[in-house]
Amino acid sequence: MTTTGDSDTIASAPTPEAASDAQPEAGTTNRRQPFPQGFLTTISTGWAERTSTHVTARAQAAFAARRRSAVSEAFIGRRVVVPAGELKQRSNDTDYPFRAHSAFSHLTGWASDTEPGAVLVFDPNGDGHDVTLYFRERADRNTTEFYADSTVGEFWIGPRPSLSEVAEDLNIATAHIADFTSGPGDVVVEENAELTQFVSELRLIKDEFEIQQLQLAVNTTAAGFDDIVRELPSIAAHPRGERVVEGVFHRRARSDGNGEGYDTIAASGPHACYLHWTRNDGAVSPGDLILIDAGVEVDSLYTADITRTLPVNGTFSAVQRKVYEAVREAADAAFAIAAPGVKFRDLHNTAMSVIAQRVAEWGLLPVTAEEALDADSGGQHRRYMVHGTSHHLGIDVHDCAAARREMYYDGVLLPGMVFTIEPGLYFQIDDLTVPEEFRGIGVRIEDDILLTDQGAINLSGDMPRTADEIEQWIARLAS
Repeated sequence: MTTTGDSDTIASAPTPEAASDAQPEAGTTNRRQPFPQGFLTTISTGWAERTSTHVTARAQAAFAARRRSAVSEAFIGRRVVVPAGELKQRSNDTDYPFRAHSAFSHLTGWASDTEPGAVLVFDPNGDGHDVTLYFRERADRNTTEFYADSTVGEFWIGPRPSLSEVAEDLNIATAHIADFTSGPGDVVVEENAELTQFVSELRLIKDEFEIQQLQLAVNTTAAGFDDIVRELPSIAAHPRGERVVEGVFHRRARSDGNGEGYDTIAASGPHACYLHWTRNDGAVSPGDLILIDAGVEVDSLYTADITRTLPVNGTFSAVQRKVYEAVREAADAAFAIAAPGVKFRDLHNTAMSVIAQRVAEWGLLPVTAEEALDADSGGQHRRYMVHGTSHHLGIDVHDCAAARREMYYDGVLLPGMVFTIEPGLYFQIDDLTVPEEFRGIGVRIEDDILLTDQGAINLSGDMPRTADEIEQWIARLAS
């Protein structure tokens, strides 16, 4: 979005008293330099005027308006408040990069460029609501914060949007955050369970804009995986090759998107058996597999979530291939049954049936596959795959997390849903229940699936998936 605004009127110079009224930032008091009088009397003068620029509403504005209408209809007569959130401290006076609350972005269309501290408010007006977006307008050259506050001052962080620009950009009425007051009857997201559940379930069915953004996120993530494969020789040469993988993917995520949708998992060798390995400080050694679970979050905040497991030297060993293809068989079986009306949990049950059959065939279970799959007394195969096979995907990597169980795990698949299919097998390095040749092998294959009236579409299906395709991919790009 453009950040040029209405022409500024040059104000008189801020007085030393006004400058001293600016609130000191946390952790900076002892190193703040005083502003000499000459600075104070000249800082507001000598700037070129900003020309007023007409802003066209962004593509997602119309979709966000429909979502707000759904909230309004569900909460007639009640004041609904959806905060974007505030900056969070990383250390001393350093903050983490800001990311708005997912429900806020979903209902406003304001995404990676959201102003911290913004609040979306639905004020009852009888049959519906008057909706207003409150935020702190630019601290421009007419304010002491312009030069004295590095969190909002334009001297520090660059031009910020005006109220009128954001109103045009998002097609929402705007007001200064100073005009917002909370009330005792406010229904606030994350504080009110009913609202939190509603806005989460509102995301179960993706609209046209969301599907397009998810495909963009998948395509960008696929390019990031290509980058990693190209760099495999240099990755293997570095003592902390997992960090190199993380860095290579970050370059793509930041250059072509907003960043990563979650911490990248770059798990080589036995690390691949740790489901949330994000330390990424190990070597990437030829002969091992490396499991990479990564997703680009695009500027609209929609994210992909893709996993591929690669042989570092470009070729699977016989046992690695056997494990890999068993996982792929489980993923393909889950994909094959994905259709409108199917229970969401059946994706998992179908994948686990394949997993149980294969590990039983390999002699790893003390019972038969059928006994392991018994809902009450079984589960022995879960030792080697403890996680679920699917989760919803969207503006959150684990989207719709506050939805009711009967709408999620026990719900049925409907057109417009986007979810992952991600079975795996993980044989810990010290697991004495498996033969030594299996120990230290971890495999996961994860794809992002869109359900339509005609069936399932693998949004990441153009990426190599079979063992043969993986080897050809590495041979083509890493040579």
